[in-house]
Amino acid sequence: MRTRIIVWIVIFASISSYAQQDAQFTQYMYNTISVNPAYAGSRGAMSIFGLYRTQWIGLDGAPETSSFSLNTPLNNTNLGLGVSLLSDKIGPTNETGLSVDLSYTVPTSETFKLSFGIKGTANLFNLDIDKLNPEDQGDPQFQGLNSKISPNIGVGVYWHSDKAYVGLSIPNFIETNRYSDNDVAIYKDKINYYFIAGYVIDIDPSIKFKPALLTKMVKGAPLQVDLSGNFMFNDKFVVGLAYRWSAAVSVLAGFQITDGLYIGYGYDHETTSLRRFNSGSHEIFLRFEFLNKYSRITSPRFF
Repeated sequence: MRTRIIVWIVIFASISSYAQQDAQFTQYMYNTISVNPAYAGSRGAMSIFGLYRTQWIGLDGAPETSSFSLNTPLNNTNLGLGVSLLSDKIGPTNETGLSVDLSYTVPTSETFKLSFGIKGTANLFNLDIDKLNPEDQGDPQFQGLNSKISPNIGVGVYWHSDKAYVGLSIPNFIETNRYSDNDVAIYKDKINYYFIAGYVIDIDPSIKFKPALLTKMVKGAPLQVDLSGNFMFNDKFVVGLAYRWSAAVSVLAGFQITDGLYIGYGYDHETTSLRRFNSGSHEIFLRFEFLNKYSRITSPRFF
């Protein structure tokens, strides 16, 4: 390809097809709403979540992701509502998605509930033309990529209790071409299929252990498998490790500052050939929940 933008798109689309497509998160167990709309309202309280991730530090044009969400049960109904805003920057491109999630929950036993969810999303895709080579900034091929809006829709199911969960979801059904050259898609948003699961084990009254799993399937890309194990001490401190199959090893930590406020941090060490060109990835998040005597979560969870 003759332009720097094509090189950037090919590089990051190749990385994306191998590792992410949708924005990826190391601490996925706290940000389930981003991949499964059935999660909305499942914590029993209004939950506000904010996350910032900077990936592959030191690699020019590497992804930066910001995520903000609010989800809550709707009083005296089986419905849950969620609103999410996601910004994903890669090289000269920036994609912002605004999503609305609606869930419906039915009890399946004394401890488990089954939730069904639907997600509607509007994506805004931008190309920063100023980052192109000067001779390419006037190329009409790139003009139509600025402020391009595309809709999408997704669904999910989520079976859960205070101790365990299993979920299946497709956040986006519509595939979108972001750039084409001679009618061939260079960068394309593909359908991502998710399976998530987790279980909390009470080791003793002050220590809990939770293994968790996220798998992501994308046509034309290897299966992504994320495995994690976290320990919670005295319902306050969380430490753990995670492994993204053939991609990264991560260290996780968190602290329950108050009953409603939780902070978490994750660091990824790359295990692919990209480790020669970056010093890892960092991820930090805050979760705040409006709790009262009616909605208080009596058993602190990892999800």
